[in-house]
Amino acid sequence: MMDYRFSETHPMHPMRLDLTARLCRELELFDRTNLEVVEPPIATDEELAAVHDPAYIAAVHEVSANPEVPNEKRGLGTEDNPVYAGIHEASARLAGGSILAAESILSEKALHVVNFAGGMHHAAKDKASGFCIYNDAALAIERLLAQGVSRVLYIDVDAHHGDGTQSIFWDDPRVMTISIHESGMSLFPGTGYANEVGGPNALGTAVNIAVPARTGDAAWLRAFHAVVPQLAAAFAPEVIVSQHGCDGHLEDDLSNLRLSIDGQRQNALDIAELAQRLCEGRWIATGGGGYNITTVVPRAWSHLVAIASGKPIPLRTQVPQPWREYVHDRYGIWTPETMGDEAELWWRSWEIGYDPADPVDRTIMATRKEIFPFFGLDPWFD
Repeated sequence: MMDYRFSETHPMHPMRLDLTARLCRELELFDRTNLEVVEPPIATDEELAAVHDPAYIAAVHEVSANPEVPNEKRGLGTEDNPVYAGIHEASARLAGGSILAAESILSEKALHVVNFAGGMHHAAKDKASGFCIYNDAALAIERLLAQGVSRVLYIDVDAHHGDGTQSIFWDDPRVMTISIHESGMSLFPGTGYANEVGGPNALGTAVNIAVPARTGDAAWLRAFHAVVPQLAAAFAPEVIVSQHGCDGHLEDDLSNLRLSIDGQRQNALDIAELAQRLCEGRWIATGGGGYNITTVVPRAWSHLVAIASGKPIPLRTQVPQPWREYVHDRYGIWTPETMGDEAELWWRSWEIGYDPADPVDRTIMATRKEIFPFFGLDPWFD
């Protein structure tokens, strides 16, 4: 999975995966008796074609074999998505991991599956975008649907709008895509507004909570809880697929949000609780964005793995010293000593009331007004 490597200077550097896996091992997460680490297969062209245009898959093959000839029309060979020899196989392995996750849920081999190398949510049906070649989360969802799952809820908490996944299922009433992200007014890809509600056959199943720049933990959690649990309960999914990009952290340079590890961990706990309450625990979690590869990504996704395996790591847990020393030797950085940021997570419940002077409250209300009526929910008083 380390072969998903655009360049040594590209923000999506696979060392973030290596450091996450190393931290999981040092924390003895991979030694838990109920947790199995499996090798993901390379998705076949036929499997990829479940959501991607065959002509696009062919274009990826072409640049993979001959990276000197980019295909910018397909988003291949751009500044965001440089091409390199073997890019198809590397991208298809990330996709294969999430397809395997879906198969593991379907076969009841697993109840929760984490693919922290996945979450390539900007990839569209026929184009690469935003560091993403194949949309593994969409492929997992499509596999679930193809095998008889009637409704899948996709929750995307990356700082950037999950535009690719939304576009793939835009007119499919069996999939609800919920994306809580920094507003497109200030961040790529410039989409994901409240009035994007789905196609004519699936109105209300595209949900967007576009919070303003500089939103912190309390406001983020308020926005999540004012919209997501209500819609999730109304939609009644059989499986939840979630994307856990951690680039909303205040120390990540590719967004303007102000989240903490503590807040991101809480958000993962909230999604796990929704899966337990609404779909008997069936839950696939992927990674996504996250570009502070030393102090943020490994801690955030180690928490995700711990939560999925049923025993969360306390925030005051000491980061293992051998791991800290490895990061220092490799990058010259001393990472935080604990698994948390000592942040204050108290958030004001929506039931307390709506403050029209609060920009996050206005964002919440915009989404509720657009979406809640489709499900018989009162946007003001429910």
